[in-house]
Amino acid sequence: MTNLKNDRFLRALMREPVDATPVWMMRQAGRYLPEYRATRARAGSFMQLCSNPDLACEVTLQPLERFPLDAAILFSDILTIPDAMGLGLYFSEGEGPRFERPVRDEAAVRALGNPDPEGELRYVMDAVRTIRRELDGRVPLIGFSGSPWTLATYMIEGGSTKTFSRCKAMLYDRPDLMHELLGKIADSVIAYLNAQVVAGAQALMVFDTWGGVLAPRDYEQFSLAYMERIVHGLVREHEDRRVPVILFSKGGGQWAECIARSGCDGIGLDWTVDIGEIRERTQDSVALQGNLDPAILYASPERIREEVARVLESYGYGSGHVFNLGHGITPDVDPDHAGAMIEAVHELSRAYHQ
Repeated sequence: MTNLKNDRFLRALMREPVDATPVWMMRQAGRYLPEYRATRARAGSFMQLCSNPDLACEVTLQPLERFPLDAAILFSDILTIPDAMGLGLYFSEGEGPRFERPVRDEAAVRALGNPDPEGELRYVMDAVRTIRRELDGRVPLIGFSGSPWTLATYMIEGGSTKTFSRCKAMLYDRPDLMHELLGKIADSVIAYLNAQVVAGAQALMVFDTWGGVLAPRDYEQFSLAYMERIVHGLVREHEDRRVPVILFSKGGGQWAECIARSGCDGIGLDWTVDIGEIRERTQDSVALQGNLDPAILYASPERIREEVARVLESYGYGSGHVFNLGHGITPDVDPDHAGAMIEAVHELSRAYHQ
């Protein structure tokens, strides 16, 4: 396998010395880029784009052609696993992802299979292999999955939700059934992520988008416990190198100490917490990723630079910081503003790594 020309991202996750703070953006391949929109139009639909390895590779690499990013992330969707479980994923205009066959009772939970990463999900593995080859060692490739709790919310509700009424009803009324479902999903995620590593992913991230909607006790039992199970089930060494894992619970800053004890290498933080305070609370035991408010990219480049400086100052000196937005970049952001952020991170962070 090709040696990495830029391993700043992996070194920061292992809290090893770096020359500058690495930076990448959640949703860095996406609708804010005109070249992405052109490829998406050519593909015909979002799912056709995801399921075509060559096009998935093309959009994964697009932001790296524009910006000096320190990592690439596989272009895919968190709902690939539920789709492969046979729930009938489709996208409706203005409503986002929907499932034809939601999982709402014992029979539906028990009927769920464990998808074969090289079978039903082979298109994802082929994308990883293609991207890794085309990257040719420029930067590391991040593989990812949704968390069991987050995937369960979509599977039970049948799509996006503001109230989480059906999944919380199951959690409170039938915790046994919810645990059975989460266990099945966790096993599928472990197989899926391990297959991504074998195919070429050099770091992994678990997106717990909806962890923050849970009460503290429920978060630990129904979200974090299953992410911890995943962490302990993953291949952590491959190609003679550590494969670091980042856990990101949106709205989960109050549980940082618990997340740090899960065995992960890094914690993703949204913008609602102070990264320096989280560094103190976790006693430098894990790397921290984040945590600029994505909305700052609507402001002027000068203002973006000021906010980048503030986050860097809050984290402070030494390694262990991967700069990122606190959530995904939004579709109507000017790409030049994203470029201003990336440039500011590399320029202003060097002073913290002397």
